[in-house]
Amino acid sequence: MHKNILISAAILLAALAVAACGDSTPTEAAHPDEHAHADEEEGGHISLTPEQIKAAGISLMQAGPARIRESLPLYGVIAPNAERLRDVAARFPGVIRSVAKKIGDPVREGETLATVEANESLQTYAVTALLSGVVIARSANPGEQTGDKTLFTVADLSTVWVELSLFPRDVAKVRVGQSVRVKSNEAGLEAVGTVVYVAPFGQTANQTLTARVLLDNPEFRWAAGLYVTAEVTLAETSVPLAIRHAAVQTLEGRSVVFVQGDAGFAAREVALGHSDGEYSEVVSGLKAGDTYAARGSFILKAELGKGEAEHEH
Repeated sequence: MHKNILISAAILLAALAVAACGDSTPTEAAHPDEHAHADEEEGGHISLTPEQIKAAGISLMQAGPARIRESLPLYGVIAPNAERLRDVAARFPGVIRSVAKKIGDPVREGETLATVEANESLQTYAVTALLSGVVIARSANPGEQTGDKTLFTVADLSTVWVELSLFPRDVAKVRVGQSVRVKSNEAGLEAVGTVVYVAPFGQTANQTLTARVLLDNPEFRWAAGLYVTAEVTLAETSVPLAIRHAAVQTLEGRSVVFVQGDAGFAAREVALGHSDGEYSEVVSGLKAGDTYAARGSFILKAELGKGEAEHEH
């Protein structure tokens, strides 16, 4: 993804240079460098069309109030929601005559999974799903005796559990009902769930306790076994003015944000307060309603640096 953004940025910068040269009048053509970066010279502005902004992957937001979170980082793994999981066995011992479903097949509650001929009555009956979901395990093949074994396991994967490892020193910080932001960088996923259980005792092997998070999974993208990072929200503070933390760039040791105005984007120095890595409080330098580059601001920084370097020559 970052590679694509960089390629778009390179195309954008090249387009800006070509457009600047192509618009030159005969008089201006004698001084192409001065014309190409006229915007930067006039208050350090960078003018981009809406099309160029989109092509560069720059997203815009308005500065305003936000909630800054104090959080506890943890690691965990996705697991099926055991409360939405059912093992299915035969009601009477017999011979399996047919199997209708395999692992991975979706099923509806009451749908036939297999048929069995009872040993005593020799009557054939259906083994059905006890809930709607997906077959995640199967131990049934035609001709086999059912015995008392589990034939199918069906799981409703519309919700999953996140099993987080919690060290004893952090146990007092985590409570049922707290909000948790769960991320998988590898899968490109992010969602918010809720703590539903904190184990009263730990695991001897690694001296950790389990904190369980319930996570909605409507598109079935959170797969069991996926390793994740999580941030448990311990407290939240409302601030009157904040920006996305990714918008902040450093110029000559100063924190700046690229603010969009009538003349284009300009680097505005800001003083920052509390931050949770997602949002940062703005103490000074911006006002509510200012439109800024929330994503892709490094492209504007690169263009500004390019213009200053060319002027030095």
